[in-house]
Amino acid sequence: MIASLLLTAPLLLQEGQAQTPQTPPAAGAQPTAATAAGAQAGTGTIVTPVPSIQAPTQPTGTSSAVFTTLPRRGNTARVGRDFNSRVFSQVRNLVGVRGMEDNDVVGIGVVSGLAGTGDSGALATQLLANSLLARNINIDPALLTTANIAVVRVEATIPAGRKPGQKISVRVSSIGDAESLYGGILELTELTDITGQVVYATASGPVNTDGFSASGQAATATKNHVTVATMPDGATVQREIATSVISEHGYIFLDSKNGQGTFGNTVRIAEAINALYPDVASVLPDGRTVRMSVLDGVPRDQIVAYLDKALAQEVETDNLARVVINERTGVIVMGGDVRLRPGYIHHGTIVVTVGETPEVSQPGPLSGGETVTLPRTTLNVVESNNPGVLLGGASSLEEVVEVLNVLGATPRDMIAILESMLDGGLLIADLRRI
Repeated sequence: MIASLLLTAPLLLQEGQAQTPQTPPAAGAQPTAATAAGAQAGTGTIVTPVPSIQAPTQPTGTSSAVFTTLPRRGNTARVGRDFNSRVFSQVRNLVGVRGMEDNDVVGIGVVSGLAGTGDSGALATQLLANSLLARNINIDPALLTTANIAVVRVEATIPAGRKPGQKISVRVSSIGDAESLYGGILELTELTDITGQVVYATASGPVNTDGFSASGQAATATKNHVTVATMPDGATVQREIATSVISEHGYIFLDSKNGQGTFGNTVRIAEAINALYPDVASVLPDGRTVRMSVLDGVPRDQIVAYLDKALAQEVETDNLARVVINERTGVIVMGGDVRLRPGYIHHGTIVVTVGETPEVSQPGPLSGGETVTLPRTTLNVVESNNPGVLLGGASSLEEVVEVLNVLGATPRDMIAILESMLDGGLLIADLRRI
């Protein structure tokens, strides 16, 4: 018995040499996970408890949306001497000479030299490869990179009478996914008619974007529109477009310009020309065109001077009863003969603002929870309560403006009011939307 105790004593000392007296847990206390693990291992070691991990801060933001209408800045400005004055103008400002129109030409080209802001697809490389092939340079499109080139649409307007060798301005716009045309150079591009068969001009050279774009990993700064560029005098006319002030039937046709084609203007133009050259002008049945013949004995090289004298005649112009509105920009333009009938108007506005700012709720570590996106919406509805307005008739443009100012509506509200007044018979005018 004594021998067996002596043999086991070293082993017991070896196992218990690291042991220290263990303080029993307080009554009702729960053992920590580390203590329980140590007890299961039979070490009896006291383990310092792990500090608690603080749960992440949850989002507390809210959504918001604000709609602000700025106060009206002063009253309607009155510019000019007399709102009912008669306005005279030269015939050249009211009509255009048929056969002397401008002509548009177009082409597809490549802008090179971009600083990594070009197209990302294969369209640019294929177009550049085709351009090189036309110069007997055969290169596989796969060998070309697209970062520094972009496919563009090139447009120009050739004025009437422009001769070969003269310069015209060019507009360039990207048709791919290029980020910017800044700093690029347009390769030689042919500008043709709509059929693409006849080349009337060629364009090449540096493009001017009138802006710039700079970006980093987390910020971007852009000035103006950098995917559209211009080239002042960037194209050269290669073929003349035939023009003539005299038609094939020997007449000169004067067509009314946009916004000037009233019957009164057309009749007075014909009368003024006949006062200068008897019985040479007549109004066509469409009411928008004056046909003018050339007097016998006028040399061919004097026809332009003959026409210029007719265009220099002054006539009294009509004040149009027309209202033009642009719903996109809120612009309203009224002609001098716009009138109003008496009536009653009661208008109000409803402004609804909605703001969405979703937030993310992050669960605490080791909690077993899931990340959840929490919607945050702010909805604000404001309805105005304006009194009704009893309108008297307006027999002049000045009175029309004064009546509309009484309503105190914003330009966009005024567009809806004018449309309703036209349907209700209060507005005596032609309403056009652009």
